[in-house]
Amino acid sequence: MTRAGLTELGGLHHTSSITKDVAENARFYVRTLGLRLVYKGVNFDDPSMYHLAYGDGIGSYGTIMTFFDIPHAAPNRPGSGSVSAIGLRVPDGDALRYWADRFDGEDVHHGGMTERYDGRAMIAFSDPEGHRLQLVAEGGGAAISDGVRWDRSPVPAEAQIRGLESYAMTVGGAGSTRRMLVDLMGFREREEFGDAEGSKVVVFEVGPGGPGAEVHLMERPELGRGCLGAGGVQHVAFRTTDEEEIGRWAEAVAQAGLPSSGLVDRFFAKSLYYREPGGILLELTTTDGGPSWVSRMSDLEHLGEDLIIPPPLEDRRAEIEANLRPLHVEQLVGG
Repeated sequence: MTRAGLTELGGLHHTSSITKDVAENARFYVRTLGLRLVYKGVNFDDPSMYHLAYGDGIGSYGTIMTFFDIPHAAPNRPGSGSVSAIGLRVPDGDALRYWADRFDGEDVHHGGMTERYDGRAMIAFSDPEGHRLQLVAEGGGAAISDGVRWDRSPVPAEAQIRGLESYAMTVGGAGSTRRMLVDLMGFREREEFGDAEGSKVVVFEVGPGGPGAEVHLMERPELGRGCLGAGGVQHVAFRTTDEEEIGRWAEAVAQAGLPSSGLVDRFFAKSLYYREPGGILLELTTTDGGPSWVSRMSDLEHLGEDLIIPPPLEDRRAEIEANLRPLHVEQLVGG
């Protein structure tokens, strides 16, 4: 594997997961977590399903969590070859104490304030479908810039989620994935820990490093293979610059012998999808489309209000809208 001539990745970009209850998903991520619904669209590859995205006040790169609506999806089965947790950045311990009280009041399943294996204070919790998340206190250790506060969030500004912190990836054998992260993707191996279950965790960072630019690789050979379902992560994405750079990455991924999508035009960004050796789907996506992930598609004052249809499918809008189940999110949107 080689990365000669490749620009260093800029950190985490977004996550994409599965929900079978899109209305409850929207309620939880907006009303409970205080994120803004920044995008209401359909799956580019299957426009019969909604694709929702939540983020900071403008949908900044590195703050986005997206969900595909699959009503008949079976529950996610955790295991190897899967993303086992998504870390979310909050400012400090005071913010975590606010969240512990908030979760108690909202009946959100959580593990209370604790210290993660790397020494950062955190709260592990799950959304209503079991999607495993962590709120992690930065404590002033982030080189990635903060997200833009959302003035209409039910969460006070001093405790709002600032963006993605880390991706925890679980594989059966870490060797090939470890080499891919370093030799192909340009990650730096920072530290190695043992977690509460006695498993080895290696922390990697890329670009500016620190919260917002980390992958935590967990080796769990005793686990069976995970099976993606509702409450599971379909893929995780990293930031790169522009279409020309994506083309260079596509060549490098092909030379590394990894199956990939080749360059994909998502209209608001150019993307490349490929599977790392442990089986987890990764995406590289561009950040040259404006101030945020969604700024090409909608006025920043009105994010999430209108259904976005991919331009090649716009002439089928009436048909697509008729086949979508009702989704009333009027009280969840707005600047």
